[in-house]
Amino acid sequence: MSEILWAEKYRPRTLDEMVNQEDVVRRLKEFVRERNVPHLLFAGPPGTGKTTAALALAHELYGEEWRNNVLELNASDERGIQTIRERVKEYARTVALGRVPFKMIILDEADNMTSDAQQALRRIMELYTATARFCLIANYPSKIIEPIQSRCAFFRFRPLSKEDLFSRLKYIAEREGVELTEEGLDAIWEVSAGDMRRAINTLQAAAALGKVTAESVYKAVGMAKPKEVSEMINLALKGDFVNAREKLRELMINYGLSGTDIIRQVHREIFSARSSIKLPDDVRVEVADLVGEIDYRMVEGSDDEIQLSAFLAKLVLIGKRLRESTRSAI
Repeated sequence: MSEILWAEKYRPRTLDEMVNQEDVVRRLKEFVRERNVPHLLFAGPPGTGKTTAALALAHELYGEEWRNNVLELNASDERGIQTIRERVKEYARTVALGRVPFKMIILDEADNMTSDAQQALRRIMELYTATARFCLIANYPSKIIEPIQSRCAFFRFRPLSKEDLFSRLKYIAEREGVELTEEGLDAIWEVSAGDMRRAINTLQAAAALGKVTAESVYKAVGMAKPKEVSEMINLALKGDFVNAREKLRELMINYGLSGTDIIRQVHREIFSARSSIKLPDDVRVEVADLVGEIDYRMVEGSDDEIQLSAFLAKLVLIGKRLRESTRSAI
């Protein structure tokens, strides 16, 4: 495995290299053409290109001088009011170098900033608009206070499409000499759910085991195979509680999974179109509600195995009720 993470090595460097964010790229390129940028707020799920877009914008705006005109801070590490009042304020009041009349301050994970820091930031954004533009990046924009949101142009990033994610993974696999199967690609898609950074890191981790197959992907990320999770659920629905519980223990021991990991895979399998679990819609809703209750109990500190055994027991009762209703209908 290379010393540099592939997610960083193959990160797009220009706006033209970005995919699946056409509206965002078009608006940002217009800002570059005019050499005038408002305060920006990039929001969306992890791994969809928010930080990449901010850095690509800086590259295209400042050219070779971008490092001298951009301050990048990760707000989850430096999120206090002291950082905003000192480091950010001092940088914002200095004059930019080159043809662009303002510097850029990128605050990654801005939704982790404290409330006091955000209140201090709102005033700095007003006072130093002539010499600095802010680019805030957040997974949860609702955690950014309204006064800051109203000062920013809002950009919403959506998860990457399956086709775009597959295309990039195949390109990286070809460049790195990795044998990548279609089953491996599908497994990476299931694991990443549109998060390109996670998909590339999963590819790299699986490649360290050899040929990238579905089995190597699930092994690399420490997840059970969806087929095994479905088998456990179907055993319970058929009334075979003992074997379903044995399957649960196998998953927890062989894969080293926590109860929360398993219940979230169960939730995914219940709603997966490719799953072998076939339930009426009203029963699927009932099971989803039960999954949420069990997950809450485990997060609050309840014993994982006891709660998951209780979940399987409830599935046994649900399966019995379904069979009885089917017989009565006949």
